[in-house]
Amino acid sequence: MNKEFYINGSNLNLKICEKIINNNYKIYVSNDCFKVINKSRKVVEDILKENRIVYGINTGFGFLKNKIISNKDIEKLQENLILSHSVGVGDYLDIVISKLMLLLRANALCKGYSGVRIDLINKILEFFNNNIIPVIPSQGSVGASGDLAPLSHMALAIIGKGKVFYKKKIFYTEEVLKKLKIEPIKLEAKEGLALINGTQFMSSIAVYVLIKALKLIDIADVISAITLDALKGTSIAFKKELHIIRNHKGQIQSANNLYKLLQDSEIAHSHKNCNQVQDAYSLRCIPQVHGAVRDSIDYCKNIVEIEINSVTDNPIILPDTNEVISCGNFHGEPIAISMDLLGIALSELGNISERRSERLLNPNLNNGLPAFLSNSSGINSGFMIAQYTAASLVSENKVLSHPASVDSIPTSANQEDHVSMGSISARKCLNILKNLEYILSIELLCSCQAIDFRKPLKTSDRLQSIYNLVRENVNFLSEDRIIYEDINKIKNLINSSKFYNQIKKILK
Repeated sequence: MNKEFYINGSNLNLKICEKIINNNYKIYVSNDCFKVINKSRKVVEDILKENRIVYGINTGFGFLKNKIISNKDIEKLQENLILSHSVGVGDYLDIVISKLMLLLRANALCKGYSGVRIDLINKILEFFNNNIIPVIPSQGSVGASGDLAPLSHMALAIIGKGKVFYKKKIFYTEEVLKKLKIEPIKLEAKEGLALINGTQFMSSIAVYVLIKALKLIDIADVISAITLDALKGTSIAFKKELHIIRNHKGQIQSANNLYKLLQDSEIAHSHKNCNQVQDAYSLRCIPQVHGAVRDSIDYCKNIVEIEINSVTDNPIILPDTNEVISCGNFHGEPIAISMDLLGIALSELGNISERRSERLLNPNLNNGLPAFLSNSSGINSGFMIAQYTAASLVSENKVLSHPASVDSIPTSANQEDHVSMGSISARKCLNILKNLEYILSIELLCSCQAIDFRKPLKTSDRLQSIYNLVRENVNFLSEDRIIYEDINKIKNLINSSKFYNQIKKILK
């Protein structure tokens, strides 16, 4: 039995988006939306009947706003808009993100301020429900006037042109629609503009990144706890009383996680009365750094969940007053700044992780562990070069963290003279996230190797359960082997539902 979800323009959040995508939900328009959608559409149709001149309905676009289009050319105008704006370049967007774009655009149109027919929204959802996913180049949007280029590539498929992913292969849209006996839609007045004037490209990437980031911050807490235990660090700095008096929500949560995870560790108990006064910052300040990342993720989550339930086209139709008003809701600044912030936060999560990996490998800093966690260093290099990889990715993330939202290049003959570059913020953030997954995987590999060198002492039961999952996938490194395969196995592991379900269990 297919799972179903009815969108109404206001009822999406990150958890629902994740469920929809992961469980192949079928999406439909809520009956509650029909009245307002039809009322908004009637405003457009009345304008055409009365031969009133209104931007976006019977005019050109952008700098060509004063060009009047006759009623007989309205349909051609809509198609030409999609064709001329399909100028994206670069690598294709991930299928999951492209599918999210269909969902988010349909949801925005459901709010009933765009002047489109219900038929158009249903056509978008027909593509979604049949897993006919538009092929969308990842570059070409400046993040104002909407994500014009990428959304145009999405719209190309809806009108039967361009290319689509179907059953994980790329086909011409016309070929797939013919096979499935699905008719493309013929766009009517305002509908082309309504399809492409929005922030759904950058917002879809933001949704995808945040879904992963919310898990990675928990995973990072657990990995760092394994590292700290392997390095014979102390959990005393994570006592709740110390963090309440600073009172940052994320810091308190990460500190609580670490304190809980490290209780009952035989390793920790073995050095309880040692003369080490304090741990290095990369260990002692985990809650402060991870906590700040948590708070940044929460802030961005709030912004993105507002955005995916917002009206972001232009012009906007106010059906209760029969007004059609040009405004700037298409401007991507909220997402641009949020994704720049999230990129910085995720970069820091990787930055401190790499420092912990280095401590595990460095015989001058790792509290008695063998150099580079190798039984026979010299003939074996152990994990020496894995740290190089982590350092390389951290450095790359520092470059990617430069904010795109502070840049603006005017477009459309200076009519659009300030743009957000939010699509670049979002794409950079996605790349940072991918690098972070590898950085954390390297730390997890090293920390579990270090735990092995502490035997017969064991870490806590909670952390031991994560160690066991790692060892189900990657064996102890007794002598040098091809390590990139291990890194990829751990990266796949931390992305698995099995791994995160265990993370949630031990953090309860």
